[in-house]
Amino acid sequence: MAFWLFKSEPFKWSWDHQKAKGELGEQWDGIRNYQARNNMRAMKLGDKGFFYHSNEGLEVVGIVEVCQEVHPDTTTEDARWECVDIKAVCDMPKPVTLKDVKANPALSNMALVTSMRLSVQPVTEDEYLEVCRMGNLSDPPR
Repeated sequence: MAFWLFKSEPFKWSWDHQKAKGELGEQWDGIRNYQARNNMRAMKLGDKGFFYHSNEGLEVVGIVEVCQEVHPDTTTEDARWECVDIKAVCDMPKPVTLKDVKANPALSNMALVTSMRLSVQPVTEDEYLEVCRMGNLSDPPR
């Protein structure tokens, strides 16, 4: 089991949009960064991740799960670009802000702090559990 963080601008695709897709989930498309694409290639069914509102909010607002492994991104004919499908699992009871993440010494090496612009990021298990604790999620999905 691995953990990830998916960034989205809420005016383009919000947590509410993601939740509305239900069990079917939605493809995480439009990624045009090789490192982010490679992160998606490493994902397995059932991996969990944070849904992060970027630009507006700057906060972790929910937990998602990979519900389809890497496949061609249907928003382009360019075979270099692939994506996974994710589905909403649960809300973060208390959104965890970027400011709070940066203020927590236990998260100083988290990609959200060190590689802020990367749209799909790995998260260590310890980071996952710490952010869930900060968000008052007492029994984090695994």
